[in-house]
Amino acid sequence: MKPIAFFTVLLILLTRSCPKEPTTVHDAISDDSLMTLVQYRTFQYFYEGAEPVSGMARERFHADGEYPGNDMNVVTSGGSGFGVMAILTGIERGFITREQGFARLRRIVDWLEKADRFHGAWPHWMYGETGKVKPFSTKDNGADLVETAFLIQGLLTVREYFKDGSEDEKTLADDIDRLWKEVEWSWFTKGGEDVIYWHWSPDYNWEMNFAVEGYNECLIMYVLAASSPSYPVSPEAYHRGWARSGGINGETSKYGLTLELKHNGAPDYGGPLFWSHYSFLGLDPRNLSDNYADYWEHNTNHTLINWNWCVDNPKNFKGYNKDCWGLSASYSVNGYSAHAPGENSDLGVISPTAAISSIPYTPEQSLDAMRYFYDYYGDRLLGQFGFYDAFSEQDNWFPQRYLAIDQGPQVVMIENYRSGLLWKLFMGCPEIKEGLARLGFSSW
Repeated sequence: MKPIAFFTVLLILLTRSCPKEPTTVHDAISDDSLMTLVQYRTFQYFYEGAEPVSGMARERFHADGEYPGNDMNVVTSGGSGFGVMAILTGIERGFITREQGFARLRRIVDWLEKADRFHGAWPHWMYGETGKVKPFSTKDNGADLVETAFLIQGLLTVREYFKDGSEDEKTLADDIDRLWKEVEWSWFTKGGEDVIYWHWSPDYNWEMNFAVEGYNECLIMYVLAASSPSYPVSPEAYHRGWARSGGINGETSKYGLTLELKHNGAPDYGGPLFWSHYSFLGLDPRNLSDNYADYWEHNTNHTLINWNWCVDNPKNFKGYNKDCWGLSASYSVNGYSAHAPGENSDLGVISPTAAISSIPYTPEQSLDAMRYFYDYYGDRLLGQFGFYDAFSEQDNWFPQRYLAIDQGPQVVMIENYRSGLLWKLFMGCPEIKEGLARLGFSSW
């Protein structure tokens, strides 16, 4: 561990106080140290908290010890893609050594090579002990191309990080390159349709029948499909399928902020905030635009509309304020929900990942939220693997539970805000540059 990072984290942990009432000592810990603490704790979800056989990210971790269906060792492909990016962050921040990070990533890649795949794509869930698919639903028991895209996004950053290293590191990079090239993106067009389908099952074939159209969290899947050196998908699938022949556009304006893209199922205020996170952990939205949007402006406005909604608080939920905000998909009081601004989609549940992972877009509001979660809620909200997944003052609901797909973006987006690390690595892939050009993106 790098000495500066070690002593920073040690000082934070030794002096940590967790008040149950609001405090005003906002200068007790600097912004820089607070970001380091949040990154360190949350990184541990993917390191100390990983499934022990595979090294992959557990789908969920319940600090209260209660697991539905005894699924403590079920791992997630998409969440693990975010997790390998978190491991690179941990190396750079000195939380672990390069050798420790390499060893963990070597284990993950070795496991992925043997795990169930379908036309090169992994399922959403797998059993960590065996690598066998755990069905996400009855007919979703095969390939999940969106989750695979999240995983490949992360693996490509690992490839770029180690490709010029030692012989062992170069071998790891080569093995990742092979896995990337084995994903049959074009298979998921059902024989050449101008759209990509999310699922395929060896038992139910195309019965899920989910054609992926924008706008939502799936942009990265189309970018990777266009970038594939072995099974590329034509740009027509992006323009006619994802962008719906221009139907993706349709300006909406709230709080004086405009969204250029129609958000599926959320036409008024924009969808849950993870739509501006998952595809952009590696894909750098700064100066990124195509025929349909300026993605920096779009994502920033999406975030600010979410923040304004929570400040305005039209449903009068207890706890919402300018520092306590953030609506995204997460655990909810009754199960799981895609929280977002709107009469039917705001349920009074704040998801810390929403505000924290938005820090590149709204650094002031996101840091204020991070500090508020730390100062005001203390140990009610901050546990061994970072801030818990969600809470509700309205319902006095503070579960001690985590989800991989919500923890990962916090580590990665804080790092992108601080150093641009993961953006630099992913955007440095020559195939990605070519794929973006094929789709008509500019100014990256």
